[in-house]
Amino acid sequence: MLAVWQLLFSMSAISLVFLLGSLSLWMPCPTLARSVVSQFPGFQGPLPFYLETGYVKVDEEKDGHMFYYFVESENNPKEDPLIVWLTGGPGCSGVTGLAFEIGPLLFDLPGYQEGLPTLYYNTFSWTKFCNIIFLDYPIGTGFSYSSSADEYILTDAKSAQDVHTFIRKWLADHPEFLLNPLYIAGDSYSGMIVPVVAHKIANGNIGGAEHPLNLQGYLVGNPVTDAKFDGGAKVPYVHGMGLISDELYEATKTSCGADYTSPRNVECANNMESVNKCIERINSVHILEPSCFFASPKPDSFNADRTLLEEQSIKEHHLTKSNLPLDCRSSGYLLAAYWANNVTVREALRIHEGTVRNWQRCDLNLPYTYDTTSVIEYHLDLSRRGYKSLVYSGDHDIKVTHVGTQAWIRSLNFSIVDDWRPWIVDNQVAGFTRKYSNNLTFATVKGGGHTAPEYRPKECQAMFQRWIADAPL
Repeated sequence: MLAVWQLLFSMSAISLVFLLGSLSLWMPCPTLARSVVSQFPGFQGPLPFYLETGYVKVDEEKDGHMFYYFVESENNPKEDPLIVWLTGGPGCSGVTGLAFEIGPLLFDLPGYQEGLPTLYYNTFSWTKFCNIIFLDYPIGTGFSYSSSADEYILTDAKSAQDVHTFIRKWLADHPEFLLNPLYIAGDSYSGMIVPVVAHKIANGNIGGAEHPLNLQGYLVGNPVTDAKFDGGAKVPYVHGMGLISDELYEATKTSCGADYTSPRNVECANNMESVNKCIERINSVHILEPSCFFASPKPDSFNADRTLLEEQSIKEHHLTKSNLPLDCRSSGYLLAAYWANNVTVREALRIHEGTVRNWQRCDLNLPYTYDTTSVIEYHLDLSRRGYKSLVYSGDHDIKVTHVGTQAWIRSLNFSIVDDWRPWIVDNQVAGFTRKYSNNLTFATVKGGGHTAPEYRPKECQAMFQRWIADAPL
């Protein structure tokens, strides 16, 4: 089925004119609030890439607007793939992807001297060869808003529907990107949303009710996928990494029957309590890094030994260099909050006044209902239809371990095409990979945390560039 749409999207220029001319028969033509940002507060000189920001109304009844940052490919934007990037949480802004993971900007934490934080260019940005939309989703995240916020229902299903609506409306307003290969991507909790959105697009392509989009595949990093597999992998993982003893591991496995998500007896509950006690002071997003305040995307606990700021109260303090321990990656998140709440920054981004009082990189208090427990069936169906997929895991992440991710991939029962082997960047092992039938590629990122690109940007850029070009990792 995918081959049919690939043929459709190899149309001549004459066919393209016909397609765009008939677009109104298939897709609404919304008026989007968008603007080009050429000068970025905190960035010295003009931006060396094309940046557009704007809003798309995704819910007419509740006046729901999603805010986005769109960066054109620095290579060939007319032909390079278009990536829709969904940061996890739920409730973490697209700024996480834009300025901490795969985007062209980085905050200068060591160089901070009080005042407006400064940014610099990220040489390992994926925008060197892709167009990327960084989206603030769901509604209430970042600068996305609804005038009926108190009535807005946030669920997994609603999030996926709003993102799907966003993509269609954005492409209707940017028809020049309709023929670009389209990929849906994201990390962490977006693992529950990405395959659902991709599935909606795939179904729309074959149903005839919606204009076909040039969907080629999707990718997910450190992805929340299935409550049973993700939750059940924590104990084997921490044992394998030497964080609990052999005796505790064996006792826990025996008493819990290898089901660690819901203790079935008192002994199992006690053993799980002992496991959690052993690792409570370990940074769950990267076991080798110090345990700091507000480790992305949501904290297991706060470090009580240090007087630290939280993003929620950033406006109540004068941010000084002494507030920013350089050994804490989360100090950069504070800079992002300080930056995004600056009036000059908001004016440059064309933020609608009065819509978001206090910007947070990750809003821990969104009224969100988790109505999906597994998306394995979506992966299975998309893969069977021929859509390519990349699933990768930072191997030092406890939150969503590579152990659990490999387990649910094995449950798909795909045959192995290219068995377990290292993949190399600059003559060094960057991780390990395995390729399955139906165009599914799995990779670990050696030394990566939750999520991998933030910790291993060079390696992740190389991984993605090879995969998007259909080259072996």
